[in-house]
Amino acid sequence: MNNNKAKLGVITDGISRDFERALGVMTKAGLEYAELQFLWDKEVGDLDADELARVKRLVSDYEVKVACISRHNFVGMGVNQTEVGDEQYNCHMDGLKRCIEMAQELECPKVRIMSFRREMILFGKGGAEHWVAANGAGEKLLELLKPPVELAEKEGVQLVLETGNNAMVPSAYLGRKLIEDMGSKHLKILWDPGNSLYASEAAFPDGYECLKGGYLGHFHIKDQIVDMPKATVSFCEFGSGQMAPYLEGIAKGLVEDNYQGIVSFESVYRPKGGDFEAGFKASLPLFKRLFA
Repeated sequence: MNNNKAKLGVITDGISRDFERALGVMTKAGLEYAELQFLWDKEVGDLDADELARVKRLVSDYEVKVACISRHNFVGMGVNQTEVGDEQYNCHMDGLKRCIEMAQELECPKVRIMSFRREMILFGKGGAEHWVAANGAGEKLLELLKPPVELAEKEGVQLVLETGNNAMVPSAYLGRKLIEDMGSKHLKILWDPGNSLYASEAAFPDGYECLKGGYLGHFHIKDQIVDMPKATVSFCEFGSGQMAPYLEGIAKGLVEDNYQGIVSFESVYRPKGGDFEAGFKASLPLFKRLFA
């Protein structure tokens, strides 16, 4: 067996927004890497100096490492309704700058960004390019992402762009295409194969194969049942949903390909009558068996 197993972490607010509570639970569970998204009543990038100092102290006290600063930078904005330099765009750029500063303070190598709001059809053939494709949206996305990437290059940090369920890049396939088009080593994909179910992409081998060879920068994993015709998603215990057929293949592939990054558990399942911490604990054994 290859011993180069991935490093294990969790998005802490999936356990609790009480950051110290989350750190206690995750370290007791044997996880070393904390991914920061919401802490107490704020999203990362919005903490004041005293709150950031508290985060640094807790990270040191609990002897964890910070995997990624995961603010929802550039989420939900229509690419054709957004311009570089407009008010909302600048607001998100300011948030990204604060995240980069926080990452540097915490010696964290990665900062998450999102890819604006999804256009369902980017490309068309046989007449579809005339009737239904959002022509030019892909090129506009590259234009909007250029300043964040240039900032990352200047600051020497790694941006990881998440495959989002309501984003311009919902699949590993489109993620790889974006990275190739951008052509910067400071932008890679944060692969969330559960989100890519919304794009009807099989996580393994299809999605996984797209990101081999240097495209994968960070990795989220969770389980769920997606019903696209009913616009419904149900989060579930890890290994009991639509991700179940792919988990063994992904875990084996990461080992065989010597993935050196972090596998970050996204604890979003809440069992009936329980809380998110209970969902985390229910899913933990399989997560550790597969990836630890």
